[in-house]
Amino acid sequence: MKKFISDFGRYILMIKGMFSMPENFKMYWKEFMHQCSDIGIGSLGIVAIISVFMGAVSAVQTAYQLVSPLIPKSTIAQIVRDTVILEFAPTLVSIVLAGVVGSKIASELGNMRVSEQIDALEIMGINTKAYLIGPKILASMVVIPMLVVIAAVLGIYGGRLAGTAAGILSASTYDKGLLEGFLPYNAVFCMVKAYTFAFIISSISSFFGYYVTGGSLEIGRSSTKAVVVSCILILFADYLLSALLL
Repeated sequence: MKKFISDFGRYILMIKGMFSMPENFKMYWKEFMHQCSDIGIGSLGIVAIISVFMGAVSAVQTAYQLVSPLIPKSTIAQIVRDTVILEFAPTLVSIVLAGVVGSKIASELGNMRVSEQIDALEIMGINTKAYLIGPKILASMVVIPMLVVIAAVLGIYGGRLAGTAAGILSASTYDKGLLEGFLPYNAVFCMVKAYTFAFIISSISSFFGYYVTGGSLEIGRSSTKAVVVSCILILFADYLLSALLL
């Protein structure tokens, strides 16, 4: 409990330390754009593959469970749409990104801490929390919601592709089902999840990487801790947001 309170206090101080006027705005902007490219382009491939198969599996399994002839086949599209938008796209993709992006952020900052690069920057008078952590969190808040939107679109398209390829339902029936009973609030809820999870992934990973002590062995351990804690907090936040907003 004492260690948890100590870590939580250091986490709050780390977030507080990010909010300062940048010494050189161009330097911060360059780092922000670099992180956007690194996080977005680096994760696009795995997000696209997971999303397409996620939607395809949802369509096939939903069709397998809906055996009653009284239920129209367009219902399959509705279930795939709502499942992908409400849960699969924001939550599953964020858990994958916690492993891809979170471990990268933690190992990068951990390596800088162990090799004393962070200490050197602080001696030069640079606010390392604002320069190293701020752009990572801000870039994650910009890019990860975009990846979630792409995941939702590809997931729905993957369900359409699987449904028509397997002969479960026609493309026109699937498209009709997508428009039936759609609630725009579901898309808003999806984006609330995306921004929340993006902050959790980037800030938790930055914390474990920034405060790592020891050598290369500790860098690996801090990366593992960052991924595990991020996944647990994502699932907890998922339940909390669902209970409060739905």
